[in-house]
Amino acid sequence: MAAVTDNVIHPAFEKLRSHRISTLNLDVEEYRHKKTGARHLHLAADNDENVFFVALRTFPMDSTGVAHVLEHTALCGSERFPVRDPFFMMIRRSLNTFMNAFTSSDWTAYPFASMNRKDFDNLLTVYLDSVFFSKLDPLDFAQEGHRLEFEKPDDPNSDLVYRGVVYNEMKGAMSAPTSQLWQNLSSHLFQTTTYHYNSGGEPDHIVDLSYDDLVRFYRHHYHPSNAIFATYGNIPAYEHHEKFEELALKRFDRQEVKLPVHDEKRMFSPMRVEQGYAVSEGEDTEAKTHIVMGWLLGHSFDLQENLEAQLLSSVLFENSASPMMRALETTDIGHAPSPMCGLEDSNREMTFVCGIEGSEPGRREDLEALVEETLAKVVEEGVSPERLEAILHQLELHQREIAGDGFPYGLQLIMQSISPMVHGGDPVELLDLEPVLATLREKIKDPEYVPGLIRRKLLENPHRVTLTLRPDEKLEGAHQAALRESLAKRKASLTDDEVKLIVERAQALEERQLRKDDDSILPKVGLSDVPLQMPEPEGKYDAETGATLYARGTNGLVYQQIVLPVPALSEDELLLLPYYTTLISEVGCGELDYLQMQDRISAESGGIGASFLAKGQIDDVQAMSGYLIFSGKALARNSSALTQLLKDVYTGARFDEKERIREIIAQVRARREQAVTGSGHGLAMGAAAQGLSPGSWLSFRLGGLAGIRGTKELDKSLNDESALAEFCDRLAALHEKIRKQGRQFLLIGEEAQLAPMLDSVKTCWQSGEAQVEGDWSMKPVNYKTHEAWLTSTQVNFCAKAYATVAVDHPDAAALTVLGGFLRNGYLHRAIREKGGAYGGGAGQDSVNGVFRFFSYRDPRFAETLDDFDAALNWLRTEEHEEQALEEAILGVIGQLDRPHSPAGAARHAFHNNLFGRTPEQRARFRERVLNVTLDEMRRVADLWLKPEDASVAVITSPDNREVAEQLGLSIQEL
Repeated sequence: MAAVTDNVIHPAFEKLRSHRISTLNLDVEEYRHKKTGARHLHLAADNDENVFFVALRTFPMDSTGVAHVLEHTALCGSERFPVRDPFFMMIRRSLNTFMNAFTSSDWTAYPFASMNRKDFDNLLTVYLDSVFFSKLDPLDFAQEGHRLEFEKPDDPNSDLVYRGVVYNEMKGAMSAPTSQLWQNLSSHLFQTTTYHYNSGGEPDHIVDLSYDDLVRFYRHHYHPSNAIFATYGNIPAYEHHEKFEELALKRFDRQEVKLPVHDEKRMFSPMRVEQGYAVSEGEDTEAKTHIVMGWLLGHSFDLQENLEAQLLSSVLFENSASPMMRALETTDIGHAPSPMCGLEDSNREMTFVCGIEGSEPGRREDLEALVEETLAKVVEEGVSPERLEAILHQLELHQREIAGDGFPYGLQLIMQSISPMVHGGDPVELLDLEPVLATLREKIKDPEYVPGLIRRKLLENPHRVTLTLRPDEKLEGAHQAALRESLAKRKASLTDDEVKLIVERAQALEERQLRKDDDSILPKVGLSDVPLQMPEPEGKYDAETGATLYARGTNGLVYQQIVLPVPALSEDELLLLPYYTTLISEVGCGELDYLQMQDRISAESGGIGASFLAKGQIDDVQAMSGYLIFSGKALARNSSALTQLLKDVYTGARFDEKERIREIIAQVRARREQAVTGSGHGLAMGAAAQGLSPGSWLSFRLGGLAGIRGTKELDKSLNDESALAEFCDRLAALHEKIRKQGRQFLLIGEEAQLAPMLDSVKTCWQSGEAQVEGDWSMKPVNYKTHEAWLTSTQVNFCAKAYATVAVDHPDAAALTVLGGFLRNGYLHRAIREKGGAYGGGAGQDSVNGVFRFFSYRDPRFAETLDDFDAALNWLRTEEHEEQALEEAILGVIGQLDRPHSPAGAARHAFHNNLFGRTPEQRARFRERVLNVTLDEMRRVADLWLKPEDASVAVITSPDNREVAEQLGLSIQEL
């Protein structure tokens, strides 16, 4: 179906403009609602994954998290749908490809996407009612935001505690030093505007938010006059307008929404600040300090300013050959460049940051001197035209690429447009970069242009903050003691009536959580709306080269992979693979050193990389096969250069630049350590499942908690010269083994690009080399785990795992449906609503043959592990409705049918076939899912999920060591 740009305009709206962006294959249409002034940006595209997004400008002026708590509470029932939980209920009754809500620093958004028109209309009805006619029940505020409760809710003799979903979410989020780093830096750069505050909420301030504050904020901000609507896809704007008007807008008049929108007051001399962040008592604090410098730049919504700032950031940080990145990677001031490095352009005014992590508090002056010297050197020496052209090449490639593998493509485009719309800029300009790139190409011809930008925006800009964030092992203890003291005082001052009120509210909340709402008032799709098997892209095979070719609408990009079976490897070599795949695109190659290679990669491609993929067979998870994949993408005009680049790296990568390899391992360590509080549930599940199949063991050892610990040990060991030399030698030997493997190729591009791509592969790879087939295998793995991993965290991540079956086993479908059934029916209520965790659930991983329970940012620990067992008991003993089964099946089908980008769909199909996941096998699995029964789910639970067979892992703080030991968990130090 062609993109529809309907000339008929709905009478309630006026069309402001229409603009064709041929590089993105879409028409941008802008409208305004006549009565309220609500704005609507419609991206009309030939794509049946339609996206809806409504944003409200929210400018909180404190750190109580009011906008964030409101985002949660608004989704807990509305005028037309007065049920307790319409958002999570709709997730279950929908074929959505995306559903969520976001709180940014100055806007709150409610987006969803679906490929089914009935489903899209259902979700639109619920979303509009939730946003504009929310009930905001005080009990929902208590559940989602915060509440005072006795530790045993019905026992006033137990301690007072704070509970609440957002409260625990932000305790988890702010456990990460990088979150504190960004929040502290922002609070000093922005002294007078909304960005001074934590829009997500600081846990100590969230508890100051009152229900009345929440309602006031809602009434002021959640009005169409303050709303920005955005849509993407092949539903015409007129049809959206009919729904917007009928379901919401006709009931409103224009309202003057006053917001504290102004530019930050400028500082006239740099500021230096030192603050502490919590680490566990007794933890080593050496080399754990972060030092960052931040500058306030101009308006993000001024396209000229924005692109100049992006150019500046790319010149300094694009890759390891960029001057600032090189200086920070090679200095002894710290271990690695800060993850904050670069440009933040989502706020009204942009922030530019550079800094280091793994340092010491006394090195601030050294860092400032290094940064200033590096900037002055760039001003003095200028930047080569070749590097500037390579940067513009990256901007063009990024703008052209159709993404959408993890996140709907239409939503990505909308997210790019939202910042200028919130701040008064032009969203079309930011999407249509071609004319601006042409202007920039002219400007960079002047050798003084970039040095002038650096001088003006950084060296001569006094609005600068240097923040030193140092580890403090006493901080968390002092904080917890103060919290306990405050709650004890509060308890001592309670009147009998207040005690009674707290107990009654806890009771009322529990009754509300257990109440069965009439969900028939919510719209739904059923199994009859499920499409037939989604079509899969078909490739053509060229036997001469061993290449599989896919013709896809890639908007002028080409994608290429070299795929080879893993050779026979020892365990030591296997554990080297993550470092090998990380380093292969970061080291020198042939005659070129790593700096020259970084420049070459940037000029000729959109990036290259390597990855390791391993899976069990479809009928036996213990029988593993694995592939190494070298990947790259480029603009079509650079197709043959990409082929040559991949060949050169595959054949000629060098592992003799010891200092470079040392630097990269230090960076890998820093990134892995920071991942714990963000990905704790995945890491806990990985640890629980480690002994249940070879694939689970591999994940745990290579990328899981054991992998993180191994990287820390490796990083320490490489301070020894001989250990570093030996490590480099092992990498070189592994590379030698890998490059002898038999190869096949995956080529993806538009029809006209495939023949030239194939020709260049034939020409480039004609020299015959020894071809050895892969004979890698793994011994069976089968052991139980009971572990507690201790780290600096204010919340817990809990997991249980059971050995189950491979994907083609007849029980795999029922186990997969069971995961959603347990989450929807029991775990969501027990772990999130009652327990106060940010999330919890269960799921079957048929690749590794394990079924896993998990909780995320969870204030509880032992109780959650009990809830996992209680969910299975609930399954066995309660009566269940067919409707709940249908919802769980819909959830699985939604996951199976989740769309990919054009190139991603081809990659997905090719890799599935590599591992025996043929279209026939997947059709068989889908058919089994659609036919799962309640009895079958009970049967597979009884057979495979016996509590005595469970493996357990939790990530928790050292404060919980005693609890963990009482539960029989062995203690692991991270």
